[in-house]
Amino acid sequence: MSTVAILGAGPIGAAVAHALAERQAVRAIRLLDAEASVAAGKALDLQQTMPIDGADVSLSGSADLLSSTGAAVIVIADRVSGGEWQGEEGLALVRQLVRAGTAAPLVFAGGSQIRLMEAVHAELHVPADRLIGTAASGLVNVARALVAAEIGLAGVEVTIAGRPPAFVVAWSSATVAGSLLTDRIPAHRLLALSKSLTRFWPPGPQTIGAATAQVVDALVNGSRSLLPAATILDGELGARRVAAMLPLELGRGRVLRKTIPTLSPQERTEVVNGLIG
Repeated sequence: MSTVAILGAGPIGAAVAHALAERQAVRAIRLLDAEASVAAGKALDLQQTMPIDGADVSLSGSADLLSSTGAAVIVIADRVSGGEWQGEEGLALVRQLVRAGTAAPLVFAGGSQIRLMEAVHAELHVPADRLIGTAASGLVNVARALVAAEIGLAGVEVTIAGRPPAFVVAWSSATVAGSLLTDRIPAHRLLALSKSLTRFWPPGPQTIGAATAQVVDALVNGSRSLLPAATILDGELGARRVAAMLPLELGRGRVLRKTIPTLSPQERTEVVNGLIG
């Protein structure tokens, strides 16, 4: 099993570490933050809860960010002091990792890191298949919960596409209990659900943590199902070098395949317009 490094021991970083440890998908998790004592303390706290949860994962914390270069996956999260890695600081951090020779996939967990993800590809030339954004992934579960509350049925299958935060819910192809959701919920209510979804952006740390852990697990161990996450487009939907949320096949440390969800003409137009904007 592999080692995962999480850059930032803030609320998102700690939530990712906890969710990842619970999945027991990796051998070791390193929480790395300039506030070394806080990172080490959070790692120790999580380590002490692992026997209770039945997990057997090694957790550690330190201030040595460049120690992440040997990890199988690097998660870029939020700092104890300074918030999410983004902008020039975030770009400088990734530049150090690239110069140090890392070939690991980079998972951008923060809700404000889409532009950083795009800049890493455009300016540092990190391959698109090694860049994944996960903050938006948690919105799929939010959409499912909203539908369950609307009609009293769980198990909805729905896709969200687009460039965060300009999300488009593919209601036209969503299903529940073997039937199209559009046969159960009128159009005006689906529109209302889409608008209400914007209130949940960005998702909270626990939601991001669970979604990120699922993506990291898939990158390390593979996955039989497609997972929703942000990826750099290379001609898909007529766009290049911009990030958009799509269903992805992940494994072997990279994006193996991007898929375009089934969209109505109106939904596709909304997605494309969001990419341009």
